[in-house]
Amino acid sequence: MTDFGYFLSSEELSPQELVRYGQAAERAGFDRVWLSDHFHPWTTEQGESPFVWAVLGALAATTELKLTTAVTCPTFRTHPAIIAQATATVASLAPGRFTFGVGSGEALNEHVLGDAWPPVSVRLDRLAEAIGVIRELWAGGVVTHTGEHFTVHDARLFSLPETLPDILVSGFGPKATTFAAQHGDGWITVQPDKEGMQTYREAGGAGRTQAGVKICWAETEDEAAKTAYRLWGFQGAGGQTSQDLPMWQGFEAIAELASPEDMKTAVACGPDATRAAEMIAKYVEVGFDEVYISQMGPDQEGGIAFLREEVLPLLT
Repeated sequence: MTDFGYFLSSEELSPQELVRYGQAAERAGFDRVWLSDHFHPWTTEQGESPFVWAVLGALAATTELKLTTAVTCPTFRTHPAIIAQATATVASLAPGRFTFGVGSGEALNEHVLGDAWPPVSVRLDRLAEAIGVIRELWAGGVVTHTGEHFTVHDARLFSLPETLPDILVSGFGPKATTFAAQHGDGWITVQPDKEGMQTYREAGGAGRTQAGVKICWAETEDEAAKTAYRLWGFQGAGGQTSQDLPMWQGFEAIAELASPEDMKTAVACGPDATRAAEMIAKYVEVGFDEVYISQMGPDQEGGIAFLREEVLPLLT
């Protein structure tokens, strides 16, 4: 049976809004949320990008929600030793309620310290080494590590949770999905990827699987399509393009090739609960254990109410 959570977009929402709407989602009956981890938003229209670890601390302290980062890159702008400390702290504040979602990163966020942006093979090598460093530090001993990509010298975490979080690995395409099966405790994606699920399971992946999907609720389909296009009109640029563009201007240029009418096809726009349920059902049919749903735009409370009162009853 699929569990449904709410997807909080750090690219659209301020720190205060992320906490407020996480609390609102919990009041509405959601028991779990995703939070994206960005340094930059995808476009200037989105306009936000708070530090996810501060937000996670606030949500851990003020809700009983299960929390997942979707996803953190622990290999460029933040060293895996520091990420190990951050995750251990969040897991202590939210005992048994934190899942650490990781990925190989996007240039949009990870170029900010001036590192060269390498090909996927190198990024996955870095991620594998980073996961190893994090797990070693979580074990509680003194760690010295001299690897191909990272160095750690006499480091120890003194504040550790009783229950360590699972590490779920984001991936699209067979190479990254197989990597998730080999190095993670589960798999994360944002597509209803039946072939990916098969690849993950055949590669030995036995852990939890999570996926994210977006809707845009509004009183009319046209209003929702305009909001979806304004904020997420670049979404047709998936795959490697989304990994390699280093600046928000590139995503804004891609959005100029689309239109609100295109968004009506790509996203469940407006007040039609059946259409939204059909889009979400694609993920259920693939067999994801957890599906997280994001409301595009500022009317988060309207989207939350629409999902709980009209959409999810069609799926249960």
